[in-house]
Amino acid sequence: MAKDFSLMEDSNRSSNPTIHDVSDPSRRTILRGGLGALAGSFFAPLSAIGGAAAITGCATGSMASGPLIGFKSVGVSTADTITVPEGYTYQVIAPWGDPVGMSGENHAFKDDASNSAAHQETQLGMNHDGIHYFAQEGSKSGLLAMNHEYVDHGLLFTDGMATWTAEKVRKSQAAHGVSIIEVEDKAGKWNVVNPSPWGRRITANTRTEMSGPAMGHALLKTASDPAGRVVLGTLNNCASGITPWGTYLTSEENFINYFSGGDAMSEHEKRWGLKKGGGGYRWHEHDARFDAVKNPNEPNRFGWIVEIDPYNPSSTPMKRSAMGRGAHEGATVAVTKDNRAVVYMGEDARFEYIYKFVSRDAIKPGGAAANASLLDHGTLYVAKFNADGKGQWIALTHGQGPLTAANGFNDQGDVLIKARQASDLLGATKMDRPEWIEVDKEGWVYATLTNNSNRGGDKQPAVDAANPRANNTQGNIIRWKEDGDFGARSFAWNHFIMAGDPSLERKEAKGSIKGDMFSCPDGLWVDGRGILWIQCDMSTSAMGKGDLKNFGNNMMLAADTKTGEVRRFLVGPAGCEITGATSTPDGKTMFINVQHPGEPANEISDPKNPRTVSNWPEKKANGRPRSATVVIRKVDGGVVGT
Repeated sequence: MAKDFSLMEDSNRSSNPTIHDVSDPSRRTILRGGLGALAGSFFAPLSAIGGAAAITGCATGSMASGPLIGFKSVGVSTADTITVPEGYTYQVIAPWGDPVGMSGENHAFKDDASNSAAHQETQLGMNHDGIHYFAQEGSKSGLLAMNHEYVDHGLLFTDGMATWTAEKVRKSQAAHGVSIIEVEDKAGKWNVVNPSPWGRRITANTRTEMSGPAMGHALLKTASDPAGRVVLGTLNNCASGITPWGTYLTSEENFINYFSGGDAMSEHEKRWGLKKGGGGYRWHEHDARFDAVKNPNEPNRFGWIVEIDPYNPSSTPMKRSAMGRGAHEGATVAVTKDNRAVVYMGEDARFEYIYKFVSRDAIKPGGAAANASLLDHGTLYVAKFNADGKGQWIALTHGQGPLTAANGFNDQGDVLIKARQASDLLGATKMDRPEWIEVDKEGWVYATLTNNSNRGGDKQPAVDAANPRANNTQGNIIRWKEDGDFGARSFAWNHFIMAGDPSLERKEAKGSIKGDMFSCPDGLWVDGRGILWIQCDMSTSAMGKGDLKNFGNNMMLAADTKTGEVRRFLVGPAGCEITGATSTPDGKTMFINVQHPGEPANEISDPKNPRTVSNWPEKKANGRPRSATVVIRKVDGGVVGT
C-alpha cells in the first residue's frame, strides 16, 4: 500500500463543508437563532445552513498564496518553561484552582492545597484538556469551554494520599469535568472575567441527562435513578468537539478506572476493563455510586459524548447515547452535502476502534434550540481498514448481522451500551489507541494512533496494514477520505505520518517524518488556513529512555497536509502534556492547554514539598505545578502559524 501524500488525486476532493467552513457563532447571532456569516472570519462560515455552498478558508489572497507554515522551528527542550518560535509571545491564564464566575478571597487558589471541596466546585478543575473558544464579541471576547481529564491527588490535598475521606472524594470529584469561563482581550492581554454570568463548573456531581435510544434502558437503571434517565456528573473528559449549531461536545474517556469491581465480574464488565478494587481512584470507599458490586449499572452511565450549551448557563448537559459508549477521545463534526451532522470518534485504548455517527436529520437554522435532539437520531458505524487501502463503515444496528438477541443484543440500547462487544462481532479493525480526529479543508479525516507497545506481543493481535508496527512505541497518524461524502459507507486511507526518531536503531521506531521529529501524537486541530496542529503525549515516566530518549519535553508541531512538512512550534514545561487547541475567529490568538506539569512525581510527591519535576507556571519555591491555558500570539499581530 502506498504511504506517500499523493495517494489521492486532487480531483477526489470533497465539496461538502467541514466544520472549518462553519463559523463560531457570536452570542448575538445565537440569540437571533442563526449561523450567519462573519465577513473576513478566520473560520469562514456557510452563508446559510440550508444547502449553501461553502465559502473557502482564507480571506486574503496574500495569506492564501504564501507558505502555509511561516515560523522558524524551535528545538527540543527539557526546560521547565514554554518555548515558542522567534516572533511569538505567550501568556498563561486560567490555571487549576482559579475562580470560575466568582471573585473574592474565599474562592482563590491556596498554595498549600487547603481549599475545600466546596471551593473546588467553584474553581477551575485539574488537568486541562480539550478546549474551544466560543465568540461573544468576535475575536475580542468570548467563552472558553475546557475539559479536566483527571486529578493528581498528591497535589490536590494537603496531606497527599496518606488518608482518604468523604471530603477528599468530593474535592476530587469537583476537580473533574468541564469549566466554562469568560475571557476578553483588554489592552493587549487576555484576562478571565470574574464575576461572570457565563462562568460555570460541571463536575462529577452535576446533574446530566441521558438521551437517545439507550435512555431508560434496563442497563442504565439504578436504585437512585430507577428511570435510567438522570446521571450525576461527567468525568475523565478528554478531547472535545464543537457543533455548527454552537454547542460543545465533551468525551468521557477512561471512566472505568473510577469504579471498583468484585471477585465475580460479568463478561460485560471484564470487556470494559473493570477491576477489583478499581483503577487507582478510591471514590467507592465513600461514594457507593462507584462501587460496581453495589451498583453494577453505574459504569454503564459513563463513557458517552456529552453535549453542553456554553451560551446557556442554566442548560442541562446531555449524554447522547445514539453515538455509542466507549473510552471516547473527542467528537469531531463534519457536515454532509444534505446538511446532516457526521461525528468522528476515537476510543483511546489498545486494540479499540474508530467510530462515526451520521445524523438522521439535517441541521436546522436556529442554533442550539432548533437542534436540541439532532444527535439523538442516526446511525453509528465502526471502521474496518482493509489491506488494499480501502475501508468500510459497518453499521452498529440492532438486528443486522450478528447484532441479535442470540448474541446478547436485545435492542439498540444493548448495542450502544456494549459498543465494544458489537464491534468485536462485526470484525472492525483493532487500532493502536485512536485518539483525536480532525477534518481538513480538503475533506481528509486524520486520526492519531498514539502508540501500542502490546501490538504483536504474546497472545495479542498481530500487526496489520493500518497498524503495521510491532511494539509500537512511537505512534502514527492515519487518514482517510470518504467516497464522495462524509456520510459514505466506504473510504480510501493511507498513513499520513509514521512518528519516530530517525537516529534510533530499531526500525519500527524510525518514522517517516518530513521535518522535525516527534513521538506519540495525541491532540489534533486543523485551523482555518488548513494547518494540521499535532500535540504529543509521550509517557512522562518513559521520557529520556529507550525509544523516547531524544525527544525532550512534550511538544506541539504544525504540519502542511499537502507537502507533509512538519515544524516544531512549541515545547512545554517539564513533565507535561500539550493538549487542546483553539483560536479566535481572526486566527491571531491561539489557546492551548498544558496538562499535568511535573508528572510523574505528582502522585507520590511530598505534600509539604510538591516540587519534584516542575513548579510551572508560577515558579514559586516549593510551589505546586498547575495545569493552565496558554495564550499564543505573534508579536507583529499576525495570524498564528504564518
